[in-house]
Parts: sequence; structure tokens; C-alpha cells
Amino acid sequence: MNRLRVGDQVLVTAGNHKGKKGRLAKIDLESGRVIVEGVNLVKRHVRATSESAGGIQQKPAPIAISNVMPLDPETGKATRVRFETRDGKKVRVAKSGAIITSAES
Repeated sequence: MNRLRVGDQVLVTAGNHKGKKGRLAKIDLESGRVIVEGVNLVKRHVRATSESAGGIQQKPAPIAISNVMPLDPETGKATRVRFETRDGKKVRVAKSGAIITSAES
């Protein structure tokens, strides 16, 4: 079980986008990188094709997984995550004691 899941609200803790919040869109454990919606947007110049119009498009670029922390659902601040067994299920717990649930689960 990972400390981060797709759909979690996270805070960027380092880099050019430090302090920004967003939702995890994708996690790549092999490369150790995550994509956060609305953070680290890069511009791509796209040639027009028969299916799509060309122009300058923005899309989120990956960030190192070590540079994001999940948000505590009670306080709204970045928190470390621990695991506990509650009602026979393994759950993620924030420092405040609140259970962290992702939007997708």
C-alpha cells in the first residue's frame, strides 16, 4: 500500500511550484514521479492534424514524488502518513488521526 494514491489532494513542498496544491492525476512508481493537476504546466507547440487543431497547448509535467505531501483532511496542511488497522482494514492515517481517503476510492 502506497502513501499516495491517484485522486489525493497534495501540496508541492519543493521546486518552482512550492506551495501549490492540486489533485494527483498519475503516479509512476518506476521513475518516482507524479503528475499533479494544475501544477508544473508546460507549453507544447502542436502541429494541426485532421483530428485536432494546432496551436500552443498546456499540459502538466511530472514532479518528483519526494516533492509532494498529502494534505490532512481535517487541517488542510501537509502531513506525513502512517498505516493503521481499523475495523479489520489497513487505512492511511494523518498526524491528526484523520483517515485519508482519495477521491477515487
